[in-house]
Amino acid sequence: MSPRAAFPGEVRRAAASTCSRSRLRSGSTVLLPSMLMFGVILASSGLLLMIEKGILAEVKPLPLHPAAGEVSRRLEERGGGDVELEVLRDIRNRTIRSVCGQPAMPRSVWELPAGQRRTVLRHLLVSDKYRFLYCYVPKVACSNWKRILKVLDGALESVDVKLKMDHKSDLVFLGDMRPDEINYRLKNYYKFIFVRNPAERLLSAYRNKFGEIKEYQQKYGVEIVRRYRKNGGKSAGDDVTFSEFLRYLLDEEAERMNEHWMPIYNLCQPCAVRYDFIGSYERLNEDANRVLEEVQAPSFVRFPERQSWYKPVTAETLHYYLCNTQRRLIKELLPKYILDFTLFAYPLPNITSEFCRQ
Repeated sequence: MSPRAAFPGEVRRAAASTCSRSRLRSGSTVLLPSMLMFGVILASSGLLLMIEKGILAEVKPLPLHPAAGEVSRRLEERGGGDVELEVLRDIRNRTIRSVCGQPAMPRSVWELPAGQRRTVLRHLLVSDKYRFLYCYVPKVACSNWKRILKVLDGALESVDVKLKMDHKSDLVFLGDMRPDEINYRLKNYYKFIFVRNPAERLLSAYRNKFGEIKEYQQKYGVEIVRRYRKNGGKSAGDDVTFSEFLRYLLDEEAERMNEHWMPIYNLCQPCAVRYDFIGSYERLNEDANRVLEEVQAPSFVRFPERQSWYKPVTAETLHYYLCNTQRRLIKELLPKYILDFTLFAYPLPNITSEFCRQ
């Protein structure tokens, strides 16, 4: 299959068709759309090549399906499950292995440039008691994982205790340790990460930081308005538009971004760190509780339910913001987040005229 043959729309239609036809039958092999996975890479290859300097030009298709009965076996081990979810996870895992297996990609944190290494080590939370590492992505799981860690270590009685979480103090990060201690934990601990649709994540960060938090309005908002708006010098930073925010992201280096909008790829380095599990915001509670089972946490420790006051980004809200933003701006920004879309199997944002008229 040549790059010219793979278009985003065709890939999406192929995904829908393949998944709708996939059914789990006892003793049968489920054909996972590994060619679809490769199609996802090819569909965005033009953008990927722009930022990876040809790294993905040599990516080769993977086998059409895993070993016979692999998905059946995984589902049986868990007492049944969602076939399409397993297909998605298989696509995600195979994509990461394929992309990260390229010669120019880092194989360990020590192959990363010093700045990138510091970033990922500063975001890998450590639990020595339960032997796990969690790459903390702000706003994907809020502060709940930090509450859980404090409960597991005995510093809190319950995740429901009303306490403002300090993102840095009283917690141990991998960056606080010596190289030999870092290596041991990376090799032997259970490692996991939670990801989110990049477009939704950016919109959520924009609404939260510039609509609710004065510190961000003063630190970033004032500068954004001054930089991108005529006569914006008198702004208090609380009136940043979504387009101005995207223009700011477009001009920022990914590695120098604030952690709330830095690409997850740059934040957690999934090629340099072999994560055992990748959870998603879309299945936050289910995936989080699965992780707790994997690390053998006490049965009374469960991921807390979302607060009643929390207003998540809906499909309608995302539609409104994307369709009221210049398409050129969104297209120019995509290369910075394309690895988040591709590696974690999220669709590129639909900003066609037909979609926006709906």
